Amino acid sequence: QVQLVESGGGLVQPGGSLRLSCAASGSRRIINVMGWYRQALGKERELVATLTSGDRANYADFVKGRFTISRDNAKNTVNLQMNSLKPEDTAVYYCNAHMFNGITWSDYWGQGTQVTVSS
Repeated sequence: QVQLVESGGGLVQPGGSLRLSCAASGSRRIINVMGWYRQALGKERELVATLTSGDRANYADFVKGRFTISRDNAKNTVNLQMNSLKPEDTAVYYCNAHMFNGITWSDYWGQGTQVTVSS
């Protein structure tokens, strides 16, 4: 059982920055993929960025050039540096851990942290 704890959300002005952090605990294996997803009111959850244990990153088109994902494999933490924030970035951001136990793949989710971009 893996638990994810997120922090760093808040209210920022358009063009501002936020840094989200997520710490995973309870994993007996390296977490193959860690990432961030977001869900705006009335919309489905969508991919923001993911990062493998081998530092291979994948970004959604709407955040490329603005957001940067990073992780510490030893600590199983993942961060999301968000710059040049736009009102449309407003959403609840969720941390995700995707991992293989030798037989199956599993997904774990954080509780979510609210990001609001408004002036």
